Amino acid sequence: MDEEAEEARLIRLAEDWAVAIVANDAERITGFVADEWVMVSESGVASKEEFLSLVATGELTHAAMDLETRPRVRVYGDTAVLTGRVTNTAHYQGKRYDADEWTTDVYVRRGGRWLCVLSHITPALPTT
Repeated sequence: MDEEAEEARLIRLAEDWAVAIVANDAERITGFVADEWVMVSESGVASKEEFLSLVATGELTHAAMDLETRPRVRVYGDTAVLTGRVTNTAHYQGKRYDADEWTTDVYVRRGGRWLCVLSHITPALPTT
Protein backbone atom coordinates (compact mmCIF):
# COMPACT_ATOMS: atom_id res chain seq x y z
CA MET A 1 0.00 0.00 0.00
CA ASP A 2 1.38 3.42 -0.82
CA GLU A 3 2.20 6.00 1.83
CA GLU A 4 -0.70 8.36 1.04
CA ALA A 5 -3.25 5.52 1.11
CA GLU A 6 -1.91 4.26 4.44
CA GLU A 7 -2.05 7.76 5.89
CA ALA A 8 -5.67 8.14 4.72
CA ARG A 9 -6.53 4.74 6.19
CA LEU A 10 -5.11 5.73 9.59
CA ILE A 11 -6.93 9.07 9.58
CA ARG A 12 -10.22 7.28 8.81
CA LEU A 13 -9.47 4.92 11.66
CA ALA A 14 -8.99 7.86 14.05
CA GLU A 15 -12.26 9.40 12.83
CA ASP A 16 -14.12 6.11 13.27
CA TRP A 17 -12.69 5.72 16.77
CA ALA A 18 -13.98 9.20 17.67
CA VAL A 19 -17.44 8.15 16.45
CA ALA A 20 -17.26 5.01 18.63
CA ILE A 21 -16.30 7.13 21.66
CA VAL A 22 -19.31 9.40 21.13
CA ALA A 23 -21.54 6.33 20.74
CA ASN A 24 -20.43 5.39 24.28
CA ASP A 25 -20.17 1.77 23.18
CA ALA A 26 -17.45 -0.03 25.13
CA GLU A 27 -17.57 -3.09 22.88
CA ARG A 28 -17.16 -1.00 19.75
CA ILE A 29 -14.30 0.99 21.30
CA THR A 30 -12.54 -2.29 22.10
CA GLY A 31 -12.06 -2.90 18.37
CA PHE A 32 -9.71 0.08 18.11
CA VAL A 33 -7.31 -0.76 20.93
CA ALA A 34 -4.86 -3.56 21.73
CA ASP A 35 -5.18 -5.47 24.99
CA GLU A 36 -2.19 -3.58 26.41
CA TRP A 37 -3.54 -0.12 25.47
CA VAL A 38 -3.13 2.62 28.04
CA MET A 39 -4.13 6.26 28.09
CA VAL A 40 -1.76 8.76 29.68
CA SER A 41 -3.15 12.10 30.81
CA GLU A 42 -2.59 14.71 33.49
CA SER A 43 -4.31 12.38 35.96
CA GLY A 44 -1.97 9.45 35.28
CA VAL A 45 -2.13 6.16 33.39
CA ALA A 46 -5.45 4.39 32.75
CA SER A 47 -5.61 0.84 31.43
CA LYS A 48 -7.94 -0.40 28.76
CA GLU A 49 -9.97 -2.22 31.42
CA GLU A 50 -10.31 0.91 33.58
CA PHE A 51 -11.40 3.11 30.69
CA LEU A 52 -13.84 0.61 29.17
CA SER A 53 -15.36 -0.12 32.58
CA LEU A 54 -16.19 3.57 33.02
CA VAL A 55 -17.78 3.66 29.56
CA ALA A 56 -19.69 0.38 30.06
CA THR A 57 -21.21 1.56 33.35
CA GLY A 58 -22.12 4.97 31.94
CA GLU A 59 -19.93 6.68 34.53
CA LEU A 60 -18.03 8.23 31.58
CA THR A 61 -19.84 9.37 28.45
CA HIS A 62 -18.90 11.59 25.53
CA ALA A 63 -21.29 13.89 23.68
CA ALA A 64 -18.69 15.18 21.21
CA MET A 65 -15.22 14.22 19.95
CA ASP A 66 -13.94 16.37 17.12
CA LEU A 67 -10.62 16.33 15.29
CA GLU A 68 -9.64 20.00 15.12
CA THR A 69 -6.59 19.42 12.96
CA ARG A 70 -5.71 16.90 10.33
CA PRO A 71 -3.59 14.43 12.27
CA ARG A 72 0.13 14.31 11.57
CA VAL A 73 0.75 10.70 10.55
CA ARG A 74 4.10 8.92 10.53
CA VAL A 75 4.41 5.23 9.67
CA TYR A 76 7.48 3.27 10.71
CA GLY A 77 6.97 -0.23 9.35
CA ASP A 78 4.30 -1.84 11.53
CA THR A 79 4.12 1.15 13.90
CA ALA A 80 2.31 4.42 13.27
CA VAL A 81 2.10 7.65 15.27
CA LEU A 82 -0.80 10.07 14.89
CA THR A 83 -0.72 13.49 16.53
CA GLY A 84 -3.47 16.07 16.36
CA ARG A 85 -5.71 18.47 18.24
CA VAL A 86 -9.03 17.19 19.52
CA THR A 87 -11.90 18.84 21.34
CA ASN A 88 -14.44 16.84 23.26
CA THR A 89 -17.32 17.09 25.66
CA ALA A 90 -17.48 14.39 28.29
CA HIS A 91 -19.54 13.69 31.38
CA TYR A 92 -17.79 11.95 34.25
CA GLN A 93 -19.76 11.04 37.35
CA GLY A 94 -22.47 13.45 36.24
CA LYS A 95 -20.19 16.46 35.78
CA ARG A 96 -19.56 18.01 32.35
CA TYR A 97 -16.01 18.44 31.07
CA ASP A 98 -15.08 20.32 27.90
CA ALA A 99 -11.56 19.61 26.73
CA ASP A 100 -9.23 20.95 24.09
CA GLU A 101 -6.26 18.59 23.84
CA TRP A 102 -3.29 17.53 21.80
CA THR A 103 -3.32 13.77 21.42
CA THR A 104 -0.70 11.32 20.28
CA ASP A 105 -1.79 7.78 19.48
CA VAL A 106 0.67 4.98 18.79
CA TYR A 107 -0.65 2.14 16.63
CA VAL A 108 0.80 -1.26 15.78
CA ARG A 109 -0.21 -3.36 12.80
CA ARG A 110 -1.28 -6.86 13.82
CA GLY A 111 -2.88 -9.36 11.49
CA GLY A 112 -3.40 -6.63 8.89
CA ARG A 113 -5.20 -4.33 11.39
CA TRP A 114 -4.02 -1.20 13.12
CA LEU A 115 -4.58 -1.26 16.90
CA CYS A 116 -3.77 1.57 19.29
CA VAL A 117 -1.33 0.64 22.08
CA LEU A 118 -0.86 4.09 23.64
CA SER A 119 -2.81 7.33 23.77
CA HIS A 120 -1.19 10.40 25.30
CA ILE A 121 -3.27 13.49 26.03
CA THR A 122 -1.90 16.98 26.70
CA PRO A 123 -4.20 19.95 27.43
CA ALA A 124 -3.94 22.58 24.69
CA LEU A 125 -3.36 26.22 25.45
CA PRO A 126 -6.27 28.43 24.44
CA THR A 127 -5.92 30.01 21.03
CA THR A 128 -6.29 33.77 20.83
